[in-house]
Amino acid sequence: MSNRIVLNTISYHGAGAIAEIPGEITRRGYKKVFVCTDADLVKFGVAAKVTDKLDEAGIAYAVYSDIKPNPTIKNVQDGVDAFKAAEADCIVTIGGGSAMDTAKGIGIIINNPEFADVRSLEGVAPTKNHAVFTIAVPTTAGTAAEVTINYVITDVEKVRKFVCVDTNDAPEVAVIDPEMMASMPAGLTASTGMDALTHAIEGYTTLGAWEMTDMLHIKAIELIGKSLRDAVAEAKSGEPGSGREGMALAQYIAGMGFSNVGLGIDHAMAHTLSAHYDTPHGVACAMLLPIAMEYNKPAVTQRLADIAVALGVDTTGMSTDEAADAAIAAVKQLSADVNIPTVCEAIVEEDLDVLVKDAMADACFPGNPREATADDVKALFRKIMK
Repeated sequence: MSNRIVLNTISYHGAGAIAEIPGEITRRGYKKVFVCTDADLVKFGVAAKVTDKLDEAGIAYAVYSDIKPNPTIKNVQDGVDAFKAAEADCIVTIGGGSAMDTAKGIGIIINNPEFADVRSLEGVAPTKNHAVFTIAVPTTAGTAAEVTINYVITDVEKVRKFVCVDTNDAPEVAVIDPEMMASMPAGLTASTGMDALTHAIEGYTTLGAWEMTDMLHIKAIELIGKSLRDAVAEAKSGEPGSGREGMALAQYIAGMGFSNVGLGIDHAMAHTLSAHYDTPHGVACAMLLPIAMEYNKPAVTQRLADIAVALGVDTTGMSTDEAADAAIAAVKQLSADVNIPTVCEAIVEEDLDVLVKDAMADACFPGNPREATADDVKALFRKIMK
């Protein structure tokens, strides 16, 4: 068996990194940029931090911002039409996972028009051509969509989310500039940060985990344990600090890992909650994380013990089993400290059968380290019911 690693061709990290964007475009000879972002980032001037750089360099661009928080098939298809109408030849995507996932879908379809229905991209689609050249600029510290080979689209008609996994969708360039994340409110900082922690923990415990991704995930867990509380405090105060910088790096490192080995039951269930109730993805992941860890503990006890150490728990004198429990407790405490809810009030008993069915059909589900039956999944959903 071979293991595969797919990453950006180039990534830039640190305050002021967006200054590198014009050069990456001009030296490749591109003439017009399709800026894929969301309406709030345009409204509050966040996207302008990048478009101002394009203006200064004399680079033409068109802005597409008609994107929902859980992007839909129509968002992608409208974006494809907008890209063609703009006569653009490259993409700069600015935002969280929603903007970047939309941009991935657009970029893939432009160069692989046989997938214009979008639904046919679900799973591992046999695309032939790499997506349009893309520079990805995250404004949240969580999804790591700027480095992953995954994207998630909502099928409104079928009330479900579907995951697309394609090495052809990875952005060639990622620009991780913590100053682009400075406008994140505390709640979003918390939920996206817990999404990053879920990526790292699920990536470390998934069936596909191996040595190279293990080192990435453990480092990401360590950084998140040290940085997330401070990042949330900085978001509340409006003051810059090391917390946000640490989270910017941590979420990217987690993405380097999980993109290449997959996730598990937490993400499968979280995607389902977002599709049915529009639950914010990071919140859904965070609510489910300690529950999924408890469920998976018999299959990954030693790995959970490793996670405890990475989170700063002193496990001296503990058995492996006790250290695993300490990891779960540490995750619960971190989640509580950043004010993540523990209950999804929208779930009702009569929805459980369809929630279970959709979760078990999710592309993340097979990566879970412990097999789960429909009854198991239903029991897990009940743990976050009111």
